[in-house]
Amino acid sequence: MTKALWTALLATLALSGCEGSDPALNQTGAQPDLPAVRQTLVPPMNIATPTGWNGEVPTVPQGFTIAAFASDLSIPRQMLVLPNGDVLVAEGRGGHAPALRPKDVIAGVIKKRGNSSGSGGNRITLLRDADNNGQPEVRTVLIDNLDAPYGLALVDGFLYVAEQGALTRFPYQEGQTEITAPGEQVTKLPSAINHHWTKSLAASADGSKLYVGIGSNSNVGERGMTVEEERAVVWEIDRETGAARTIARGIRNPTALAIEPTSNALWAVVNERDELGPQLVPDYLTSVKDGAFYGWPYSYWGKNLDPRVEPQRPDLVETAIAPDYALGSHVAALGLSFARDGGFGGPFAQGAFIGEHGSWNREDLSGYKVAFVPFEGGRPAGEPVDFATGFLTADGQARGRPVGVAFDPGKRVLLIADDLSNTIWRVSQSEPAQASLTPAR
Repeated sequence: MTKALWTALLATLALSGCEGSDPALNQTGAQPDLPAVRQTLVPPMNIATPTGWNGEVPTVPQGFTIAAFASDLSIPRQMLVLPNGDVLVAEGRGGHAPALRPKDVIAGVIKKRGNSSGSGGNRITLLRDADNNGQPEVRTVLIDNLDAPYGLALVDGFLYVAEQGALTRFPYQEGQTEITAPGEQVTKLPSAINHHWTKSLAASADGSKLYVGIGSNSNVGERGMTVEEERAVVWEIDRETGAARTIARGIRNPTALAIEPTSNALWAVVNERDELGPQLVPDYLTSVKDGAFYGWPYSYWGKNLDPRVEPQRPDLVETAIAPDYALGSHVAALGLSFARDGGFGGPFAQGAFIGEHGSWNREDLSGYKVAFVPFEGGRPAGEPVDFATGFLTADGQARGRPVGVAFDPGKRVLLIADDLSNTIWRVSQSEPAQASLTPAR
């Protein structure tokens, strides 16, 4: 890129950054406020500069305590609590999509400025806290030399790992602290370009099926729709044969999957598209309905047309369904875990904990926290509340950025992966949860 073009683009970026969001809009829940489209050549971009925790810890509600459970990890992403209480942490960094537009170059610089400077471990780390005192007495590499591992599941003596190019399984025995047996490929996963490289994973309630979330290869189809074949989808995979079928389409980037415990239904958190304004389009939490089309790239939040996509597909838009629950625009939800067996009780007895990694593509920062969405009867039932905050300083610097979350019903703790400070945070309950909490907006 020439110096003149770079200067022009930075000037455009500075001008576009003058557009702020409207705090009066409520962008959470089943019917979020959707403002008019506000396209810009280069959208406003602002990412929180890393500053470190410097002895501080995240803020949690009254009656809870939080402390570092493990530190000095290598880009911790998703976690899995095993039946014996051991905690597995997938560490890695993937993706190899080339920049397509000048905007992509600028976005890459800005996003890199807000990420951990370390390299991904490409491994699964095991943490064992047998006495539940918050201090793991065992820390070991369970599996090494993986290819950007992300989603994890344990079924019938096999540990399944969703790497960026394949679903792989390893034999596992309870209590094992190292797996040296080679992995067996269950099925290949789409990995060309990998604009979105993370492959989320969950097992069905009966363990017979595995679900893999596969993100799109672009923001809104600008690389052409050929490279989007079997992208922005959720696959259902037969665990025994590896046969896969697509159960949901148009679901732009399903970054985490989980089974809701009262209904056994599959749910996902999804990152939506950019460049339509600071408050479009809300990221969301939704049940994954078999056969559903969620709109991407032709429409958003049901049948709201995206004017940038050519040619349009009115036949598909006519079938598009709206997600269940908006989380806010550009919060970058990456973690999902349901409270089980009564959760923490009180307002946290039923519902979903959601790790919000935080925005980079709007002037005022959004996300950078763990939210809780209350459920009743297997459905969202109320406004989200802030569960873990303080990842941003008062002047907008980032101490950390939440990714995966994992509720452990046996020990009644919530674990939070922070891939900026390379820390796993452990939230425990010191007294009964409060009956009322301030809704997050």
